[in-house]
Amino acid sequence: MKLGINALGRIGKLSLWHHVGRKYFSEIVVNTGREIGQGLADLAASIERDSSYGRLGNYLHGYKGGRMIENLNEIEGTMTINGLPVRILRESRNPRNIKWKENGVRLVVDTTGVFNDPTADADTPAGAFRGHLAAGAEKAILSAPFKIKAKGLNMPDDAITTVMGINGEDYIPSKHNLISAASCTTTCLSYMIKPLLDQIGAENFLSASMVTVHAATGSQKVLDSLPKTGATDLRKNRSIMNNIILTTTGAAKALRLVIPEMKEIGFIAESVRIPTSTGSLIVLVVNLQDDLEDPIKRDKINTIYREFARNSQYLEYSDEQNVSSDIIGTPFAATIIEGTETHTRTATIKVNLGKIKGCTSSEPTIQIPVTQAVIYGWYDNELGSYTNMLADRTVSIAEQMV
Repeated sequence: MKLGINALGRIGKLSLWHHVGRKYFSEIVVNTGREIGQGLADLAASIERDSSYGRLGNYLHGYKGGRMIENLNEIEGTMTINGLPVRILRESRNPRNIKWKENGVRLVVDTTGVFNDPTADADTPAGAFRGHLAAGAEKAILSAPFKIKAKGLNMPDDAITTVMGINGEDYIPSKHNLISAASCTTTCLSYMIKPLLDQIGAENFLSASMVTVHAATGSQKVLDSLPKTGATDLRKNRSIMNNIILTTTGAAKALRLVIPEMKEIGFIAESVRIPTSTGSLIVLVVNLQDDLEDPIKRDKINTIYREFARNSQYLEYSDEQNVSSDIIGTPFAATIIEGTETHTRTATIKVNLGKIKGCTSSEPTIQIPVTQAVIYGWYDNELGSYTNMLADRTVSIAEQMV
């Protein structure tokens, strides 16, 4: 089977790195939609080097490294990377017009970050995610959360959001042709929430919130610039090299698609961008209804994660004192729990029953024991965590295609 990759941004390029090393697919067909630099040699140079992860040869073969890209054919748009055939399509950026069918591509991963509405018609002039199916692909995977732009529209029956190892079994090959692999933050967050839900129970969650301290992405500016016409968030145009930038995240909304129990739990998600190239951190705060005779303590929280990690290839637990660069490139780690920084505090809170609608109790207040837990989870938002897990999701879908 051949694999199509649409775009060579951060996730597209690193997905190519992964798959030329894994060699599950017989050929990779990459769509750039335009000429790159002066030709294939310039594209090859961009593929082979990376400011965050070094050279492709060292990533694949360690110190033995060496050049990995050979046999460039400018006319045919072909090359071999680590011995694997790679074809470059440079004609169209609109998914509807990409020559997937002509090149025998049945499965596509779209990493543009642009075409993320599963309800948009394939013939939408500006392009649409569904256009990949119209162009001949049988399945299309999105490396971002779905975003339905039109109000009142529901998720189409043939679309689903999954995180590998959390709700992958919800994917039905005969039904779902559009698959979102959520986001790096949602992936990390789901592995922080799921163990707690399994062991403590959703019924004991009073509320939860998270902040992701996130590395820079391509949406930040290197230097200050003027906002586009109609822009409402002026901070996106400030230099990421010089600032901590408050922004937003769709992790809370996407998490409800992956873990349905979260629909009943009050949850807030925020994001802060910082001047690093990769390596991010989620600070999760959960408020739990507890028992004063046997309250939830730090050791119990950490034990839950340790036990979950023993049976999961995607969650790691650490008692080490890490910094962000320590987790860069850590393979297939959706989350690395920083166990040394887990904190809990149990207290009794008073609830004014007079403010509860429909409550007829004669008592003016009741006291409820509540434990607040603070948990830290690292993730390499580019290669180590998200891209590797996206590749696992891609291969798992390919294995079920007949």
